[in-house]
Amino acid sequence: MFLNTIQPAEGAKHSSRRVGRGIGSGLGKTCGRGHKGQKSRSGGYHKVGFEGGQMPLQRRLPKRGFRSLTALVTAEVHLTELNSLSSDVVDLFSLKQAGIVSDKVKFVKVISSGSIERAVILKGIKATKGAKIAIEAAGGRIEE
Repeated sequence: MFLNTIQPAEGAKHSSRRVGRGIGSGLGKTCGRGHKGQKSRSGGYHKVGFEGGQMPLQRRLPKRGFRSLTALVTAEVHLTELNSLSSDVVDLFSLKQAGIVSDKVKFVKVISSGSIERAVILKGIKATKGAKIAIEAAGGRIEE
């Protein structure tokens, strides 16, 4: 295969529609634009999202601003916070009981901030790459 032999796929290219070439062509007189109106004029068209004067969809829908909807259900836990827990097995329920995360949180991730001195087992909690190394170095493990 060479660059000079590359061709478009069969049926991929079409010749442009030749309008205004008489009534026999089927595209004479109005050239497929119909009669009158904004769409029949040259250069006459509306902007994207225009709905003929009806309130456009992007203006009908409520604006949410910049507040993240997932920020309420996710939380980060530092390595130093795991030291304060009494149990060796750490899961979402134990973090909520200890008051480290709020009751609304559904997903928790341990981040590599601070240090950990004791072995803990994480159940159903994710950890960053650095946090995983630190937990395993302290003798703990992560169970997904």
